[in-house]
Amino acid sequence: MTGLLVLALYVGAFVGSFFVVRWITETFFSQVSYTSLKTVTFGDESAVQANRAASVLSVITIFLLWVAFTNSSLPLPKMPGPFSGTLTFNYTATLPDGATDDADVTVVVYREDIQMTRDADGNAGQAPATPEVDPGDGFAKNDATTVARYGFKLINVWGNDDVSKSDGSIITALNGQAVEPGDKIAVDGGTIGLTDKGTPTFEPETGFRMQRLYLPAPEVVLERFFRLNAEGYQNFTLWQHTSISLQRVIFGFLLGAALGIPMGYAMGLTNWSRGWFDPIVEFMRPVPPLALIPLMIIWFGIGEASKVILLFLAALWIMAIAARSGVSGVAITKVHAAYSLGASKWQILRKVIIPNSLPEIFTGARVAMGVCWGTVVAAELVAAERGVGMMIMVASKFQLTDIVIVGIILIGIIGFLIDMGIRKLETLLVPWKGRV
Repeated sequence: MTGLLVLALYVGAFVGSFFVVRWITETFFSQVSYTSLKTVTFGDESAVQANRAASVLSVITIFLLWVAFTNSSLPLPKMPGPFSGTLTFNYTATLPDGATDDADVTVVVYREDIQMTRDADGNAGQAPATPEVDPGDGFAKNDATTVARYGFKLINVWGNDDVSKSDGSIITALNGQAVEPGDKIAVDGGTIGLTDKGTPTFEPETGFRMQRLYLPAPEVVLERFFRLNAEGYQNFTLWQHTSISLQRVIFGFLLGAALGIPMGYAMGLTNWSRGWFDPIVEFMRPVPPLALIPLMIIWFGIGEASKVILLFLAALWIMAIAARSGVSGVAITKVHAAYSLGASKWQILRKVIIPNSLPEIFTGARVAMGVCWGTVVAAELVAAERGVGMMIMVASKFQLTDIVIVGIILIGIIGFLIDMGIRKLETLLVPWKGRV
């Protein structure tokens, strides 16, 4: 239910922002350019450029949804949250002879993360004590208990009663409503009911916010980020984890590109090379790098070599296919024109084929770096002592979701920066892309 609500809100923000930004742009910032003068723009890739306002609004929308569905302390709109506080419900106990008696149960619902907090002396927070209540008259006595938000409580109401469950006392009504084992009743602040064996239960109302174990608030993740930089995790700081992962990715990618690009050129230029390498490339291309981890361990052990070789294989086939596609995409008219001017095969390769295939190679490099950066998480599962992937996997075993999210965000940001760097490098080295 929560997932569908998040999706609906995101889609609504996407559609609403589109119309609002378009109206503002057309009303206040309309300008004439080459793109606006085109008679045909739909389907023309050159007419499509990233709308920066849409990019900013997209990031803001995701952040606002993150805040809205967590118990964040930020003063921003939030979805209805879990119940916290004190409530009371009533139950009716019935004896085998038909005698009945009513009693109240007081429930204190407290924050589930209160025991995670620490004071200035480093002492962990304590859950509230069970309140004292007047037991009242009759054989059914009043009870009190505590339960954490998002929790669930079995309430042994017979613990202080004069007649126990083993003596035949059963619960026949909750808040004046007749119930049988398995029934549930919604009340303000939660749900009360009976188990299949007739024991009363209470489940606090959770609202639409996720508890910290599953999705910590942004400020919690930010606080963990600074702590990881200052104190580290698993004997290494966040920078040390990140730097070793980045080194593995870059080294593996460079090895894959150094072998994959010449292989792709050979496949695109000679029949023999195409026939020789094509079965290998097409066989290995769909094999996910994760499937190769057992072989990496068997062949190269659990050291650094197995991780780098896994990343090398992740990049190799992508770069080979990109180079082959780049050669295949060179206009034959350019090759004929070069031959007519007396160019040799070496000159055609250097002056025609390589320059015209570079856009495809850079596209392949962007894809390969993305795959390598994603694969490094799996590569660092192989007995790594440090690395972002190792940090994420170890933290997940101890349910440290804030560390997991820090690692995921870090991987995403670095991957984005790598992609932007390759784009910028392509702009500098291939200024003729799309012009010739």
